[in-house]
Amino acid sequence: METIKIETEYIRLDSLLKLSGLVDTGGQAKVMIQNGEVSVNGESCTMRGKKLRPGDTVSYGEKQFQVESV
Repeated sequence: METIKIETEYIRLDSLLKLSGLVDTGGQAKVMIQNGEVSVNGESCTMRGKKLRPGDTVSYGEKQFQVESV
């Protein structure tokens, strides 16, 4: 599991996917999320603006990320 460190209160799901390097653009992130390919805390999530806070986990295929504060 990889760690994504944030300095703010939260990060949006589409922004996390770009920050992690899984996608290059917000459009690619939107398609992945709308197709139900991304899970947040073990449940499929189709909201690209979902606010992720420290402790939340995101999964895409075999990749997993955990949000942590700096």
